[in-house]
Amino acid sequence: MDRNIVNILGYGVDTFSFNQAKEYILNTKGQVITINPEMIECAEKNSEFAKIIKSAQLVVPDGIGIKLGFKILGHNVERIAGIDFGMALIKCFCSNNKKIAFIGSTANVVENAIHNIKNELPNLNVVYYHDGFFDDKSVIYEQVIKSQPDLVLVALGSPKQEFFIFELKDKLPDSVLIGLGGSFDVWAGAVKRAPKIFQNLGIEWLFRLISEPKRIKRIFPAIPLFIFKVIKERLKNK
Repeated sequence: MDRNIVNILGYGVDTFSFNQAKEYILNTKGQVITINPEMIECAEKNSEFAKIIKSAQLVVPDGIGIKLGFKILGHNVERIAGIDFGMALIKCFCSNNKKIAFIGSTANVVENAIHNIKNELPNLNVVYYHDGFFDDKSVIYEQVIKSQPDLVLVALGSPKQEFFIFELKDKLPDSVLIGLGGSFDVWAGAVKRAPKIFQNLGIEWLFRLISEPKRIKRIFPAIPLFIFKVIKERLKNK
């Protein structure tokens, strides 16, 4: 299956459907990035992060901002929420008794996330897990590589998780590695996910903003600035 990539502000994003994206990465392996406007804004200021995004094996459009940006450019792409994509991968790997690693969040959260997922998926085969608080990442890399997981889930927040995966992926060429931000918190039950109506409308960010007002500094001005740049790009290419 070939990638069908569309560029937005100079960053290539895959336009697969959810199931196509899953099939592609299961066959290809490598780094998955669930991209959103905040990440693109960060990459504009950090050339190393920009290189990581551009070198990923799969970049899926996560967040209504990305979907809206593509709509402005005349493309209708399917939004693929990272938390849903991550869980879909877990289910695939569980069904084949593949090995999974969890890295990130607090010790309590990552342990509870694994416990809750295992209640739903008894075949969950966790060969390694660690919280996101460590001084020497080389030790973590060594331990992960030794465990040889088929799927590595990393929740360190962006861009830290993308850098972490980028440095690890060449040592695990037959693995799928994905950054999942706050997904562990939801799976652990520490954070409530937005109700279905918010999910279906693509405005989970609004629910999170209502629940955690301090997130406003992260979302704004990143999303409005992103949309402004996309409109500018659209006008320039007319």
